[in-house]
Amino acid sequence: MIKEQYASNGEVQIHYYDSGEQSDAKLLPLVICPGLSETAEEYLDLVQTVAPRRSIVLSFRGRGKSDTPENGYDLTNHIADLEAVVKHAGVTSFHLFAYSRGVSYALGYTQMHEENVRSLMIGDYPAEHRAMTAEWAVDYIDNYLIPYKRTENIRETAVWGIHRDSSQIQLDHPLHIPVLVARGQLEGSLVTDSDLDHYKQLCSHLTVKEYARSGHALKGEDKDQLYGDIIGFLSTVDEGGKTS
Repeated sequence: MIKEQYASNGEVQIHYYDSGEQSDAKLLPLVICPGLSETAEEYLDLVQTVAPRRSIVLSFRGRGKSDTPENGYDLTNHIADLEAVVKHAGVTSFHLFAYSRGVSYALGYTQMHEENVRSLMIGDYPAEHRAMTAEWAVDYIDNYLIPYKRTENIRETAVWGIHRDSSQIQLDHPLHIPVLVARGQLEGSLVTDSDLDHYKQLCSHLTVKEYARSGHALKGEDKDQLYGDIIGFLSTVDEGGKTS
């Protein structure tokens, strides 16, 4: 069974799933950071795919079953959500996968706690935490969340909090762990050639995977390929082999 848990980040309760009871203790756990409006539930298929490896996947504040505070939506608050889950789950060494906006939270965590992260997998996002434009919140709510019925995934309070609190931060601390960058090759991908070159400069052990049928959304037609690449990358790192 996959258990539901809550970790406390101060007064904010962060919801997560943990497959620990049915896992192989010889395999390092995988921690999963969803994208901007995604919830933990949307990655339960990945949890099942990588089994019997233990997986932990959270919903950040304002998403899914996690609390929605009125304030506190900057990069440090989201990193603290991840820190709270890792501590509550009792994992001290793990692989870390993140998609889209979740990449900035994962990168921020890794730059502070690289000793805990065995490898990092990046899903179609540059090495930065982006500030939002003045028009972003209204456009995101009216033209994405409402039409696609995702207002239960992320509350409007969280959208406005992210809009208010986000600032532009370059996350360009060199990484000495194995890193996988997955990017789409169609229009809409958020990792440009320049962004990829930046990752090549930052990461001493870099693997790049590209998906011909995807833009930014990697879990569409290329989901099986992406999940297979994640499994292959994890296995190679576990075995101490080369990743590029």
